[in-house]
Amino acid sequence: MRQDERAPFVQALERAREAAFPPGEYVGQESFVTASEIRVLADRAGIRPGVSVLDVCCGVAGPGRLLARERGCTYLGVDSSASAVEIARERASGLACRFKVAEVPPLPAGTFDVVHLLETMLAFRDKAELLAAISGALAPGGRFAFTLEEGEPLTEAERAAMPDADTVWLTPIEAMEAILAGAGLALRWQEDWSEAHRAVADSLIAAFTADESAISATIGRRALDELLAAHRLWSNWLASGRVRKLAVVAEKASNTPWPVARWVRERERRDSNPRPPA
Repeated sequence: MRQDERAPFVQALERAREAAFPPGEYVGQESFVTASEIRVLADRAGIRPGVSVLDVCCGVAGPGRLLARERGCTYLGVDSSASAVEIARERASGLACRFKVAEVPPLPAGTFDVVHLLETMLAFRDKAELLAAISGALAPGGRFAFTLEEGEPLTEAERAAMPDADTVWLTPIEAMEAILAGAGLALRWQEDWSEAHRAVADSLIAAFTADESAISATIGRRALDELLAAHRLWSNWLASGRVRKLAVVAEKASNTPWPVARWVRERERRDSNPRPPA
């Protein structure tokens, strides 16, 4: 069920995806994350006008286009799928977005205020190599904003049940914190989105099933069956606690934090110490 040639999948699944998400929550994402959650993560990472963002594994860049449009950041999306990047470029017309086709790691040259990675951390077996590259791409005090499929590695039986299991490498949060620390990144914030993403998975299952004739006519019955099987496994694992979906922000160490890092910390202090009513 690999989607390297993205156009047929986008065409086949977009109507069902729009139907699955609540009003205003679908912005072209190819995952369980909602528009509201994208904004929450952007707030925590300090994405605002003038901030440079590198979006790793951007796909067709629905979340990235939302950030560029609403936050006024400068944006570079990178993905290994040329067809996904082609769609992203077409849909980003008029926005301050650039795109690059490349395998990750390594990351594109340059230094960024924020590195952004949604719903694809699990695809990297060697997370230490990835996080070393991300740390190298961040300015001092820069932030790494990502989602994490948290849990013990899949068993052999689970790998046999999961389509494309070679792209599913779960990581316990303790191990992730250690890998982050080894790359010079400190965990600053996390939030559990497991229940919300289980609900989205269930809604997508229902929408794909309702539109199965049209979907299978475009991508084939086998691809649809594998898509549904994967979504059912994620739903079950999220419901049972076998896997948790976490939103995380980590910060690169710096003795003199860059302005956005200071701004984020000031906001966090205000949030934790609200002013008393007048």
